[in-house]
Amino acid sequence: MKFMIVGSGGREHAIAETATRSGYEVYTASDARNPGLLAMSKELHVVDILDGAAVAKVAHKVRPDVIFIGSEESLFAGVSDTLRKEGFNVIGASQKTAEIEKSKGFMRKLMEKYGMHGRLRFKTFSNINEAIRYIDEYPGSVAIKPTRQAGGKGVKVIADIQTYLKEEKSHAKKRHVSDIVEQKLSKDLEDPILIEERVEGVEYTLQCFTDGTHIVPLKMVQDHPHAFVEDIGPETGGMGSIAGTGNVLPFLTKRDYDTSFDIVKKVVQAIKKETGEPYFGVLSGQFMLTEKWGPTVIEFYSRLGDPETVNVMPQLQNFDEIVNGMMNGNIANVDAKFEEKANVVKVVAPKGYPNERGMGKGHKVAIDFDKVAQSGSHIYFGSMYEENGTYYTGGSRALEVYASADTVEEASQKVEQAISHIKSDWKLFHRKDIGTKALMQKRHDQADLARDIFRYREARGLIGKTIDWIPGIGKIET
Repeated sequence: MKFMIVGSGGREHAIAETATRSGYEVYTASDARNPGLLAMSKELHVVDILDGAAVAKVAHKVRPDVIFIGSEESLFAGVSDTLRKEGFNVIGASQKTAEIEKSKGFMRKLMEKYGMHGRLRFKTFSNINEAIRYIDEYPGSVAIKPTRQAGGKGVKVIADIQTYLKEEKSHAKKRHVSDIVEQKLSKDLEDPILIEERVEGVEYTLQCFTDGTHIVPLKMVQDHPHAFVEDIGPETGGMGSIAGTGNVLPFLTKRDYDTSFDIVKKVVQAIKKETGEPYFGVLSGQFMLTEKWGPTVIEFYSRLGDPETVNVMPQLQNFDEIVNGMMNGNIANVDAKFEEKANVVKVVAPKGYPNERGMGKGHKVAIDFDKVAQSGSHIYFGSMYEENGTYYTGGSRALEVYASADTVEEASQKVEQAISHIKSDWKLFHRKDIGTKALMQKRHDQADLARDIFRYREARGLIGKTIDWIPGIGKIET
C-alpha cells in the first residue's frame, strides 16, 4: 500500500520509518529535503505544504492509499479538506476541527461551555489597553500567551509572589502583551491575546488517534519545553521527551491517565457539537498535574507532538492496524501495542535557537552513524538539509536522538553517548539533564506534592475552585 506523508521534520521522519516497518511504501510531500525523509521515501516531492492544491497535485501523481498529515500548519490551512474533496483517504483533522489547536481561545471557551474537568480561568482580548487593565486588576499570577498556536513562541508565565518586585512584574506583563500584538503571533485570529491563571505542576502529553467517535490512546510522554537544564530559559518547540515502560509515566498514576483520557474523549464529543464535524485524525492533550484539578489542560495539538512522536512511533507495534482501522471504520476494538521499554529523546539544536534562528542556519554537522548505532541509539532528522553528502543546520531543532532501555535513566545515558558522536563547526546544545536520576526524582516530588494537595482539596469539595483575597474587598471564591 502507498502511504503519503505531509510534513518535513523529525516527527514525519519517525512516522515514515514506522510506516516502512509496517510494510507501506512511503511517499512524502515536504517543504524541505529532510535527510531522514529522503532515506525513507520512495519519492520526496518538494512543495508548499500549506497549499492544498499543490499537495493534491502531488497526491494525484502518487495515488496513495492513505495520506497522513503531520504538520499542524497544513491542517490550519485546510489541506486535509482539499485532499478529501479530491477523493483521498486522509488521517488529519479538518480545518474547522483543527481550531482546537490553532486557537487557545476556542479551546478554553469550549471547555468552559461544557464544564469540563481540568479547565483554567482565562480571558481573551483584541484590545491591548483592555488586556493591560485586566492584568492590573487580576489578583494573582498569570500566563500571557498568543491565542494562536505559535510553536512555543510568545509564552510568558509571571508569578506575583515577591511584593518588592510588583511594579517590575506589572511592567513586564504589559510589555509582553504589546509584544504579542506587535510581533503578530496571532495575526489571523480576532482575539490575539490570551491571559489565563498560572498553575504549577508536572507537564505531560497524551496522544490519541480518533475517528470522531472511537479513540485509541497512545502511551504518555513528557516533553521538556524549556531550552536549558533545570527547566530554565525560553520556551521552545520541545528539547526532548521521555516515556516509561508502560502506558503511564513513572511519576504518574493509572488514575491520572484515565482522567486525562476522559478529558480527551469529552473534547472530541464537544468539537463535533460545536463544529458539526467529527474529529478525524490525531488529538493530543498537553496536560499538567496540578493541585487545583489534578490533570489540567494546558493546550491541545491537532496532530502528533514533536518530539513526542519519536517516543511512541519506534515502539508502536501495530501502526498498520490503527491506520487500517481509521480508514475502514473499525477502530473501535483496536488497542495500541508497544514494546515494553522506557525511552528518551534529546533534541540537538544550534546556538541561536529558539530566539535567533538565523544565527544557527547553514552550519555543517558531522555524524558518526556507526558509533551512534553502537550506543544503542537512533537519529531522527529535524531542521536539517543535505548538499553533496554534507549535512547543514536549518536553524531550528536539528536532530532528535532516541534510545530505549529498561529504565528512563539507562536510555538517557545511551543518548548522551550517541550525542558525543555528533560534531559541528558551530556550537550545538542539548539538555543533558533529560531522563537523569536527579530530574526524574524532581518530577516524582513535583507530582506527589500536586497529587497530595489535589486529594486534600477533592476530599473537601474544592476541585476546580479558586479562592482569592483582594485587599479592601476580601475573599472571592470562583
